[in-house]
Amino acid sequence: MPAATFVATIAPEFGDTEPRTRRLRARSLLWIGHVRSARDTVTNVSQPRIHPTAVVEHGARIGSNVEIGAYAIVAAGTRIGDDCRLAPHSMIHGNTELGHGVSVDSFAVIGGLPQIHGCDAASAGVRIGDRTVVREGVTINQPSKPDGVTAIGEDCYLMAQSHVGHDCVVGASVTLANNVMLAGHVTIGDFVVLGGGAGVHQFVRIGESAMIGGNASISYDVPPYAIAAERNEICGLNLVGIRRRGVASGALADLKRCFHAVFRSRGNIRELAAAARASNGCGVEPEGRRFLEFFDTGRRGFARQRTPRGRG
Repeated sequence: MPAATFVATIAPEFGDTEPRTRRLRARSLLWIGHVRSARDTVTNVSQPRIHPTAVVEHGARIGSNVEIGAYAIVAAGTRIGDDCRLAPHSMIHGNTELGHGVSVDSFAVIGGLPQIHGCDAASAGVRIGDRTVVREGVTINQPSKPDGVTAIGEDCYLMAQSHVGHDCVVGASVTLANNVMLAGHVTIGDFVVLGGGAGVHQFVRIGESAMIGGNASISYDVPPYAIAAERNEICGLNLVGIRRRGVASGALADLKRCFHAVFRSRGNIRELAAAARASNGCGVEPEGRRFLEFFDTGRRGFARQRTPRGRG
């Protein structure tokens, strides 16, 4: 068997035994050297729908009810969960795992090498949670170390041309609008929304339910439930996102007290957050406590509140 063996499998609704299909198989045989049947590569399949021009490398594991479109490429070591959809011209590199019901649109590249000078091919891969949607042109890089991970949570929506760099960890129900750029080692909490064109620096943390404005440049950590825009400017609490998550009025009031204690006072932000947590009036609810605890860690510093016009 050749060192690199590819498999082009043909679903019933896409192909039959007509001469044209036989000619296609003959041309594929000349091109790749060897063609195996679907059962040699696809496991636990119920009515597979794999276009005859798709290329699936031997050793890929494909779940049931999976659709793979024209000219899509699935590399060896890939694990595709049940009910996934790979659009035409999508590319899934090896050691990538897609959960159930993941949708990958055209020209998306998942599991590509880290964009680091001199970085050798890493054996670690990319993990994408159930029901996540990866739209056209999205790129998600594999981690930079063999024991690393680049992970996307469940129910995320990655819009066109957004980029997730190596070693990023993105939580559940996160939305990346068009052209969002996440550099390496970025951590994004659950229910975060990043507006179109926003860029996030390496090693930055963005807390849960935060919102990042379009075209923002974020090089410092953004706490949970906050809105950040422009260049590292905190604009207030993400009240719309907080209410959509069903946060109780008492917890919202506690969050407001915590926010004021940290961002409406002068001094070191870590010290202000620690003092607020030590007081009896802030952080009494879980949401407020998570907000204050966010400032205990981090290596990039913290975004600051926008200074009103006319004030120093």
